[in-house]
Formats: sequence, structure tokens, C-alpha cells
Amino acid sequence: MAEQMMAADGRPLKASLNRALRRQKIRALALIAPLLLFILISFVMPIADMLFRSVENEIVENTLPRTVVALQDWDATSGEAPDEPVFNALYTDMALAVEYKSHTRLGSRLNYETTGISSLFRKSGRRISRFDTDAYTDAFTAADPAYADPVQWAAWMDDDALRAKLPLTTSAYDGWEKMIVEAEGDVPTEEQPWDFVYTALYNDGVNGAELPIAVDVSQIEPVSIRAQFSDVDDDWLDPDVWQTIKTYSPTYTNGYFLNSVDLMKGAEGVEQRPENERIYIVLFIRTMIMSLSIMGMCVLLGYPIAWLLANLSARTANLLMILVLLPFWTSLLVRTSAWKVLLQQQGVINDVLVWIGIVADDNRLELINNQTGTIIAMTHILLPFMILPLYSVMKTIPPSYLRAAKSLGATNWTAFWRVYFPQSVPGIGAGCILVFILAIGYYITPELVGGTKGVFISNRIAYHISSSLNWGLAAALGTILLAIVMALYWAYDKIVGIDNVKLGG
Repeated sequence: MAEQMMAADGRPLKASLNRALRRQKIRALALIAPLLLFILISFVMPIADMLFRSVENEIVENTLPRTVVALQDWDATSGEAPDEPVFNALYTDMALAVEYKSHTRLGSRLNYETTGISSLFRKSGRRISRFDTDAYTDAFTAADPAYADPVQWAAWMDDDALRAKLPLTTSAYDGWEKMIVEAEGDVPTEEQPWDFVYTALYNDGVNGAELPIAVDVSQIEPVSIRAQFSDVDDDWLDPDVWQTIKTYSPTYTNGYFLNSVDLMKGAEGVEQRPENERIYIVLFIRTMIMSLSIMGMCVLLGYPIAWLLANLSARTANLLMILVLLPFWTSLLVRTSAWKVLLQQQGVINDVLVWIGIVADDNRLELINNQTGTIIAMTHILLPFMILPLYSVMKTIPPSYLRAAKSLGATNWTAFWRVYFPQSVPGIGAGCILVFILAIGYYITPELVGGTKGVFISNRIAYHISSSLNWGLAAALGTILLAIVMALYWAYDKIVGIDNVKLGG
């Protein structure tokens, strides 16, 4: 048996080497840890949050938990609003939501799907405390004073057997108890339960439950909660409102993604939105076409400029490079504003064209507030992102290659096309990826110079984030845009090869 080799510290040589390697790896990981942490916090986590928000829909279930359960037995295709039990559940949920002030957020969420629901919830929230359900409270407390005793209520609700007999009352009391502590800051054993708890107690009694203290509920004049809600607004009897609540009651939804492609959830499944509401597919197609157009324009303009920079003397090339970088260093808003001045019908460009006689004074070109204006302005803004990768690659192409090709009899065009151009393809690839990805995400320039016909899908995303506050739809649109970019990146890698993309060297 061969003798085991030992290190100077007396450990086995293999173990000592493994220990040294492990220390090196830990040191390397510690060095990149700040960068890794920064990327996780600033890049990975926001994207993960965006993906989650595009399907998250907890607000309906959290705000109307009892209504969501009661709606499970309602037939959305019946053409009728739900029956009394669903409105009873809605009454309890709304009474609690008003105290948490969450009914307005829920109304705003559902208003994205059906216009008018937001005002319906706001109006009902203001009226919910004036429902005639105090008749139940008066009837029970008159039948036995124990029903007005908060301590007695707490004792009843601690009895598991009684809780099982009174499911509606238990649910309402638990919600009230939690609310009275969290929202009101009071002690449940010092506060008499609110009217919706007695309403639930009455409904349990009507359903045949054994009450803590026997009360003849048949002698109590019933109050129709359905009628109370319809008195607030007739829209509560509209089946479409309830269909919206039921459709968007699951915790997770594909509704945002359906909206992003001009579809919607109907009573019988997924269906197309009305023709006058279909905007997102058009915007996605327009964004792709215009981004590709801008990328093509940048290649046509940037390639000869980069070639000139790479083949001039260093002093002249540096001077010209300043002309490329100077606009690049100027504020984006300033450059965009400058194009608004230049492209107007009474602007500099039209004035010059009229002056040299190319355009008639009464037939000036429309260069702004349309797609033409967006393409011109964004081509100028993104041109440096095409020139710089091209220039860095072209600088590495030896001029002797062209001279050798010509000395072998090739024409200027053949020498360029067969020798020079293939070597510059990695720079074209890098520039195209940079320009295209930047273009589809731009929203300031299209917003200012594009008008209604020149905006991108990114403008709608910005609108939903800052104005309509429909973050779910904005997240879904952003997710689709991210998927398109990843798909194009994959296609580019398959067709051209990402290894051929170089920023220099």
C-alpha cells in the first residue's frame, strides 16, 4: 500500500489542496457578493415582482371572502342577480371593508373590467351604515338583554359547539372582532357587536340553527338586504356586475394577460373585446415594426459613419467622434424637444424645403405627431448606440486585408463585400440588439413627438402605472414585451449566433 503524501502542516496532501481551493472559492464569492446582491435587488426581484403582479388578484377574495363563497352556487348565465344569501354575505363584507377602507381599492380593481363598479362601491360604502338592519339588533336585545352584553358574546364565541351551530354569526363576529381591534383600536369585550352580526344571527335562526338564548325569529320583521342594496343603486341587480365579481374572485387570474391581447372573460369563456376596445395588439405590432424600422435606419446611417471614423487619421476621427458623442451627452428631453421644433409644419425643416422649392408653402409635410416623427427622432437619439459598437469592431479590421484583396484583382465593391463586410457583422449584430431593445422600451420620445399614431406599447405601460394605476395590466404588458424580447434574442442566437456579437476587440 502506497504511503499517503502529507503536506507541511501534517494534513493529507489531498485534503490540504481541497481546503485551499475551497478558501479560494469563498474569497472569489465574497468579492462578487456585492455585485450579485445588487443584481438580485435591482434587477431580479423587480422582474419577479412584475411577473407576480401580472397574475395576482387577491384583493377580491380578501375583501369579499364571504361573498366569494356564496357566489359559487350562483349561475352566471341565468341572467338574474344572485339571491338574498349572497347579498347578506355582501352586507357583512362591505360593512367590514368600509372600516378598513378597502372597498374603494376593490371598486377600482373591478372597474378595470367593468366600467362603473368603482362608483357603485363608493356609493354603497357611504350608505352601508344606514341600512335598516338595526331592527334585528333591537329585536334580539329586547328579547333578552344578554344579547347586548359584549362579555356574553365573547363567551358564546369561545364555545366551539355553539360556533358550529351558528356558522354565519361566527363568521360575522370573528370579522367584527378582528376589525374592532385592528381598525378601531377597541376591546371586543367592551363593545356591543354591530348590526351585521345580529343580521347574521337572525339568518342563522331563520335557517333553523339553535340560538344561544331562544328567540322566536318568525316574529321579527325580515329586512331584505337585496332591496337595501338595490335602493342604493340599481346596478346591484345587474348580472354583469356579479359576473365580474365572480369571474375575478380567484386568487390568481389570467385576466390581465387576456386584456393585453384584446381578449376578455365572458359568461361562456374567453371572448374578444368589442372592436372599439381592441388596442393592444395594434400597439404591439406597431412597436415591433417601428423598432425594426429605427434599427434599420440606424444601420444605414451608422455604418458609413463608423467606417469613416475607423479609417480616418486618429486626430480627425477623434474630432468627428465628438460630433457623435455630443448629442449623446445631451439630455434626452432636450433632444426630443429640439425635434419638436424642427419637425413642425412651421418648423425649420419645412421652412428649408419650402425655401429651396421642394415643397409648396401650402402643402407642408406632416413630420410630427405621427410615426414619421417618432422614427426620425428616435433614429437620431439611438444612432450612437449603433455607431459605437460598429466603430469598435471596424477598428480591429486590418486595412491590409482590403489592399490585399485589391492587389489580387478584386474591385472596390468586391473587396468590401467579400472581405471587409463579413468582419464587421459582429458590430452590426451588437448595434442591432442594443438599438432594438432600447427602442421597444422608449416612451418619452414617442409620447412627445408621436401623437396618437406614433406611440409604442411602452406608452400604455407608463399610462397604466402612473395614471390609471392598473399595475396588473401594466405588469402583464411588460411581461409580454419581455417574452417577445427573449424570443427575438433566442431567434437571433439561432440564426446569427450570439458568439458573433462583439463590442470590440
